[in-house]
Amino acid sequence: VQLQASGGGLVQAGGSLRLSCTASGRTLSTYSVGWFRQAPGKEREFVAYIDSSGRTTYQSLSVDGRFTISRDNAENAVYLQMNSLKPEDTAVYYCAATPRSTLPLVSTMMALSTYDYWGRGTEVTVSS
Repeated sequence: VQLQASGGGLVQAGGSLRLSCTASGRTLSTYSVGWFRQAPGKEREFVAYIDSSGRTTYQSLSVDGRFTISRDNAENAVYLQMNSLKPEDTAVYYCAATPRSTLPLVSTMMALSTYDYWGRGTEVTVSS
């Protein structure tokens, strides 16, 4: 499955963006999907997870209450709604997928090694 993240851009602090992760080559509806981000000079970090049904989600503590992950399996897409953006949210955002329909442990949701497919990232810049 080929993934593509889109929707990034430049936004002022306090603003909002919605990122999209779309798939080609195969339906995304049976995959769990994660969003990750990598700021300049930093390691890639977990942001949010959603299982294949959309019933189970998890967000990192740094974005909890501000970011919401969702999916529309009819559209073969997963979204990351980002509100109340802060300058520290500036990063390249990546979506990733695993054919496992659900992940039982938070540690597994957060691990980069869990995900088999990665898309090209989309850049988010939040100005102060």
